[in-house]
Amino acid sequence: MCPELFRIGDIVISTYGVLVAIGMIVTFYVALYFGKKEGLEERQVENLFFFTIIGGLIGARIAYIIEHPDQFKKAIDYIAIWKGGIDWFGAFIGGALILIFLIKKYQLNILKIGDVAGISIVIGHGIGRLGCTAAGCCYGKPVPEHSLWEHFSITFPQGSAAPPGMHLYPTQPLEAIGNFLIFIFLFFVYKKKSFDGQILSLYLVLYGFERFLLEFLRGVTPPLPVIGITWNQVISLGMVLAGVLVYIYGMKKRSLSTV
Repeated sequence: MCPELFRIGDIVISTYGVLVAIGMIVTFYVALYFGKKEGLEERQVENLFFFTIIGGLIGARIAYIIEHPDQFKKAIDYIAIWKGGIDWFGAFIGGALILIFLIKKYQLNILKIGDVAGISIVIGHGIGRLGCTAAGCCYGKPVPEHSLWEHFSITFPQGSAAPPGMHLYPTQPLEAIGNFLIFIFLFFVYKKKSFDGQILSLYLVLYGFERFLLEFLRGVTPPLPVIGITWNQVISLGMVLAGVLVYIYGMKKRSLSTV
């Protein structure tokens, strides 16, 4: 893969950082596009996006520290986010908490905002996973020898976050492709959206299901004792359940409004 995009003297421009930045920019403009469809002002979208990103970065770092405490030896290590080390589910939870707080503060429609957030997040997340592919983070487990997976595996070079020279499951590009397909599906559903919260609910169910399955191939997070699945899978199941509940609530609310 390609961890470094280019160098300017001693300054290294990482492919991961560039693609994550592109993902954020795309997420912002997609949010603006669908925010206008929901009757939101551009300034409202900008403020929600800015503070949600801050909450997401803080949550992402905290979750990574909890998951990888052995990597932090000095006080500066805990804030050295420029060296890498963030967790997507931590970002999701941290960003969601800030977003919910702002929605309540400004008395906005949480389901409308949720629909905009769901379709915006998934496309930016997909682009970010291409950055993970370049850097080697979020890597998969070694594939079995002489299996069909060997033809689709990824081998990372020295200097990547992944173990070098091993045939690994291509978890990063698989997740990117899955997210792009979810975005395309939600884009067309949005055109015929029948109730507020529909897009959010579908995003939660589809991505939660996708991530739950991919965790079986990922080699980063070990399974939890007793239950035998990772904490990411626990959160994924929570997303699916939340999506089902939001869908039921939205359907009931629509039915009551048409009576």
